[in-house]
Amino acid sequence: MSVFVKATASRSRSLKSILGGVAIVGVSALVLSGCAPAAEEGGSTTGPREPLTLKIGTILPQSGTLAFLGPPEEAGVALGVKDVNDADLGITVEVEYRDSGDTTTDTATVSVTDLLSLDVSAIIGAASSGVSKTVIDQIVAAGVVQFSPANTSIDFTDYADDGLYWRTAPSDVLQGEVLGNQIAEDGVQTLGIFQLNDSYGTGLTSKITEVFEAAGGEVTAAPTFNTGDTTFTTQISEIMATNPDAIALVTFDEAKVIVPALRGAGYAGPLYLVDGNLADYSADFAAGALTGSKGTLPGLDTGTLGDFTDRLLEIDPSLTDYSYAAESYDAVILIALAALAANSTKGVDIAAKLQEVSGGSGDGKKATDFASAAQIILDGGVVDYDGNSGPITFDENGDPTEATIGIYEYKDDNTYERIN
Repeated sequence: MSVFVKATASRSRSLKSILGGVAIVGVSALVLSGCAPAAEEGGSTTGPREPLTLKIGTILPQSGTLAFLGPPEEAGVALGVKDVNDADLGITVEVEYRDSGDTTTDTATVSVTDLLSLDVSAIIGAASSGVSKTVIDQIVAAGVVQFSPANTSIDFTDYADDGLYWRTAPSDVLQGEVLGNQIAEDGVQTLGIFQLNDSYGTGLTSKITEVFEAAGGEVTAAPTFNTGDTTFTTQISEIMATNPDAIALVTFDEAKVIVPALRGAGYAGPLYLVDGNLADYSADFAAGALTGSKGTLPGLDTGTLGDFTDRLLEIDPSLTDYSYAAESYDAVILIALAALAANSTKGVDIAAKLQEVSGGSGDGKKATDFASAAQIILDGGVVDYDGNSGPITFDENGDPTEATIGIYEYKDDNTYERIN
């Protein structure tokens, strides 16, 4: 089962997008609608062009509680860079990979400082919303684009970012809607939630709670924990004392500790996971530990993306998880297209064209690969790029206005598959 979500573009990056008109169509579609953005003047820069050399950096998790997302995200970036450079259409991308770590370290700050010293125009990352919050002001002050493939915190929608922060992952307003409704549709009446105590965890938990309780359910306990915690006895006791029908884990890889601890404490009911912990646990848990549990993940099913996953495996043959690979790939393509459209590699110029090349500021000609999209720009036209992660279509807050939220179910071997 997949859920397609459409949100409305707002008029100013200083105002949060207004999401309204919620409607459920069957059990698979959620639509958030409103006024479409008005078409705007402008287009690609024409005239003589000098070849552009675009320097980008990444702060993606090579270590920390989201390290499992690092390999697919970096592979997505590498494949995007390859496709831009192979097209040989007047722009060459150079990339520097750095670690973001997690919020228990200052790894991201060190990495950003290093990347800025290398005069990058854009930084892709972080994956963690909490980590991005520690470096966004530093990146914005440098006039550099920050482009996350995986940040979902609601807080970034109206953040004071001077128009420099963008993301291909949808806000947790959308994921929370989908998961809250799914839990209710599964017949759950009472729910316990483990929530990570950061902007991602508390924001997503709040939305799940709002939607689930609006459907008639009750969240009986929602204890918090902090990144770096390794024991969860207090939280487990608090939740188990309320005897909920189901438990949701709004965590990162702390789930590797929480799941067996819950089973060891006697909890045998269903679990619900989120994008921060939806992973292959076949090597971590005893067979059957997650059988029938469900989770959500933004993005299209990689199984429907033709040769995209095969091409990712050419970049990194060890990949077993493809979470946010498509969003990372599209981040590179969009940044390169915006640089072409601006005929500039300055961060502020790239940022000024990102909404346009996504199709979010008016009519543009559709393209689904870099080469054809770039040619539209070089011919003097306006492009509307739709990528491997979906239609994208940025609003003026740098949020995608259309997104697919996949619903997955775990099998007996603790691997997951998309529900049809």
